[in-house]
Amino acid sequence: MVRHIPNLITGLRLVLLPVVWYYIWQREYERAILVGFFASASDAVDGYLARRLKAESRFGAIADPIADKLLLSGSYATFGLAREIPWWLPTIVIGRDLLILAIAVLILAFSKVRDFPPSVWGKLSTFVQIITGLVILLKRALGGDIHWNRVEDVALWVCAGVTLWSGGHYAWTVWKRLQAFNAEIKN
Repeated sequence: MVRHIPNLITGLRLVLLPVVWYYIWQREYERAILVGFFASASDAVDGYLARRLKAESRFGAIADPIADKLLLSGSYATFGLAREIPWWLPTIVIGRDLLILAIAVLILAFSKVRDFPPSVWGKLSTFVQIITGLVILLKRALGGDIHWNRVEDVALWVCAGVTLWSGGHYAWTVWKRLQAFNAEIKN
C-alpha cells in the first residue's frame, strides 16, 4: 500500500487541476493561489516519495509531467479566456506545448529515437511560466497598483520570450539529434 502513495498524490494533483482553473475563472484568486500551491507542492512530494520508497511507476512517469503541463497550460488558457491577460501569451504557452507534443509523436511514429531529455531552456521556461502565473494571481489577489502592473507586464514579456526560445531550441535540438541518428544508421 505504501508504494502507491506517490501515485495517489499524483492522482490528487490531477483532480485539483479543474479546481484551480475554476477559482481563476471565478476570480477567486486567493483560493486559486492556495490550491495551486498545494498542487505544485504535491509535485515535489510525489517525486521525492517515489524515489525514497523505490516506488517509481509507469503511471507516475506518464501522469506526473502531464499534470504539470496541464496545470500551467490550463491556467494560462483560463487566464486568457477570462480576459485577465492578453490572448497572445496563452497562445504561445499552449502552442509551445503542442509543438513539442507534435514533434514527439512524429519522432515516435517515424524514427527509432526514444530519448527526449529535458533541456535547461525547457526547465527555465516552466519556471518562468510558474513565476508569471504567480505574479498574475498575486496582482489580482492583492490589488493591482501601478507597481504590480509593471511587474506583470515585464513577467508577461519575459515569459513569452523564454517560452518561444525554449520551443525553438527544442525543435532545433530534435532536428540535430535526428540528423545524428540518421548518420549513425547510414554508417
